Amino acid sequence: MPFTKSDFLHRATRLLAPVDAVFEQPLRTDYDLNPDWRLPTSGEYRRAAVLVGLIERGEDFGVLLTLRPETMPSHAGQVAFPGGRIEAGETALQAALREAHEEVGVDPASVRLLGQGDTYLTGSGFAIAPFVGLLPANYVPKPDAREVADVFETPLSFLMDAANHQRHEKEYAGVLRAYYAMPHNGRYIWGATAGMIKSLHDRLYGADTDKA
Repeated sequence: MPFTKSDFLHRATRLLAPVDAVFEQPLRTDYDLNPDWRLPTSGEYRRAAVLVGLIERGEDFGVLLTLRPETMPSHAGQVAFPGGRIEAGETALQAALREAHEEVGVDPASVRLLGQGDTYLTGSGFAIAPFVGLLPANYVPKPDAREVADVFETPLSFLMDAANHQRHEKEYAGVLRAYYAMPHNGRYIWGATAGMIKSLHDRLYGADTDKA
């Protein structure tokens, strides 16, 4: 079935978890493709949250993504959703909106939230809660140069097409690592970001959701 905005919104509002849902255990992980890795215990998780921001673009949505500076201490030079660690006293949603505001100038009050995707555990031990929300069509990014080297959009229709979910491998610390990648228009979307996109696709378009 071809991608349409109306079908995506219908599925998202029915199949995403409520934004106030709390997942004690990550539902999807970098370890899914690397079963030989030692899975961390819950006490080792570092909690984080991201905003999967969607912007009206005619018959499609643009997905807001950032490029992390090469100077960052972790995940330098990688494509990421706006987001970061959950601070003391914050909910995951509050952290996602705060980080999106700090990193790229998203006004939290302007976000129309659709729901929460599956918590995703990265190979570096972050348990990330992804929140999906609509941004105003006239949103203009205001990147913080300390945390964001560039801001760009990738069509949601491309990311929600399983044919574009590639399985790649590379050596890391002497061990071959498998991961998802979705190269598009010169941008290499991979790792945890691609894993969260794959998870969102499976939740909304998996075989058991065809009648959603």
